[in-house]
Amino acid sequence: MSNHRQTTTTPTPSSTEPAEPHRAPGTPDGGTARAGSERRARTVELPRFRGHVIPPLDRAIIKTLPPVLIIATVVAVINDPDGAANVIGGLRTHVTSGFTWFFVLYSVVAVAVCTWIAVSKVGKVRLGGPKARPEHSRFAWYSMLFACGQGIGLIFWSVAQPIMLRDEAPLIPAGDNPGEGGMVWTYFHWGLTAWAMYCVVAVCLAYSHHNLGKTLTFREATVDILPRKVRRPAGVIVELLAIIATVLGLATSFGFASLQFTSGLASFTGIEPGPAVWMAVIGVLGGLTAVSAFLGVNKGMKRISEANSILSIVLVLAVLVFGPVIYILSNISQTFGSFVYYFVPMSFWSEASAATSPLASWQDSWNGWWTVFIWCWVIAFSPFVAGFIARISRGRTLREFVISVTVIPSLIVMIWVGVIGSAALYYDDATARSISDDVAADTSSGLFSMLEMVPAVGGVLLVVATILVATYYVTSLDSGTYALAEFVSAPKKSGPFFRVVLVVSIGSVALLLLTIGGTAVVDTVQTGTIIGAFPFSFVILLMIANLVRRLRYRDKAVKQLEKEVNDPRHRPDDDLVGADGLPLAPELTTPPTSTPRI
Repeated sequence: MSNHRQTTTTPTPSSTEPAEPHRAPGTPDGGTARAGSERRARTVELPRFRGHVIPPLDRAIIKTLPPVLIIATVVAVINDPDGAANVIGGLRTHVTSGFTWFFVLYSVVAVAVCTWIAVSKVGKVRLGGPKARPEHSRFAWYSMLFACGQGIGLIFWSVAQPIMLRDEAPLIPAGDNPGEGGMVWTYFHWGLTAWAMYCVVAVCLAYSHHNLGKTLTFREATVDILPRKVRRPAGVIVELLAIIATVLGLATSFGFASLQFTSGLASFTGIEPGPAVWMAVIGVLGGLTAVSAFLGVNKGMKRISEANSILSIVLVLAVLVFGPVIYILSNISQTFGSFVYYFVPMSFWSEASAATSPLASWQDSWNGWWTVFIWCWVIAFSPFVAGFIARISRGRTLREFVISVTVIPSLIVMIWVGVIGSAALYYDDATARSISDDVAADTSSGLFSMLEMVPAVGGVLLVVATILVATYYVTSLDSGTYALAEFVSAPKKSGPFFRVVLVVSIGSVALLLLTIGGTAVVDTVQTGTIIGAFPFSFVILLMIANLVRRLRYRDKAVKQLEKEVNDPRHRPDDDLVGADGLPLAPELTTPPTSTPRI
């Protein structure tokens, strides 16, 4: 993965010589002449490591327990698929019935914290120190932000949700535009609030890593706020939850991608979707992801993300120009205004009327179908989306970071949904709600049913949309494997072969989820997301509290540490670290006692 690197004149052993202990100038055999003749310049990776080296036992648990739990789940499902589906459905009902209010307040907290960072003086803090500069152009950065976040989900729901909610959108009166409520709720679920939930996690990780020298992991962004005696076990638990949530989130992406990709193929090839086709799609796209993950960010992820952006622009412009352009522009104008007007009521709507008694099933709750599911999906995606965003955002100020990760993607989402969703509503009305019928039969077919009706270019757009499903799928999984590899391997660096292994493992989980679902595949994927997201949401809240504490008490000692961590010049302690940036001496495996508690 591409990291910020700064070349210094730090001496380091050559590849053919054993490492020698650091000697002060003037000591025997320690002069600069020998250093100059027998050693080469070390490339120092910034930020310098100032975190904690994980004890061997903790590392063993983090590496072995998640695969064991996943294998145990696979065996259980194979032995009793119906029983497993019932258990998962019961858990979903419990979460929806008892904690809808919690997810509503969680989303409000995320928006509030992002707003505080953007408007307060802490927004001036630059990731990587005051002299750090961005590593990627804005177009590449925005492309990767969007590609690793909501690309695949937005393609799936930009037609399905407005169509499914056109007659049953709470809070928003139907009036003379019956589809308006569905459009506004789609803006809400995939726009500003969702991106604020990604952003607040990403900024926690980014500040911890780029400014404080911690590893890019949840444990190091979280446990400092806890008493010292519980930090070690809590760190293990936090990392286990992050890994499990990431696996389930990526498996969800796998499932949705296979469903929609097969629907896209069926729209212009006649291939009927089914388990065998889903498995083949997961295998092929998983292979492409493995190649991208092996090549690295600049050769793989970055190029595919930029291609995603170009194809997305082509698709939206084509639907706008060749579709019902007057209706689309009129509906965008009206629904944008309604979104602004109803934003606060939607943000706090917890469906109190459904909380008078326990739910018999999550299906009895509107929020169970929509807000709880989507917020859980965002939370489950947060570990790998936020981890990747944090990694590629060095050099941005916190204010720029927050605005760019919330406002810009939200506008892109609203334009996408405004054009694609409005066109779907128009063609649905023009064809006696044929798109509604297609969505009712197969949720993933909505986009392709709409594109078939676009005059002149509909056939071409079917191919473009199918390619987009594949490329967004690859970038989501690619970014996820980088983040997951960091969680498992940190503070050591993970290699490309390890990321390929992770791709294969996540593909297996996706097949498992589809196997449980049978005909109710989408419900199963949704439920898998919720199970991983609910416990992890408490970790994120703790991490947010730690970030607020760190920024509020950012004194001179912390600012000095940030400078030392990101100083591009040679420092004496650079001679005491290995290839991974970890200290060679045992006594340096933890920060010195004078290091501020951050």
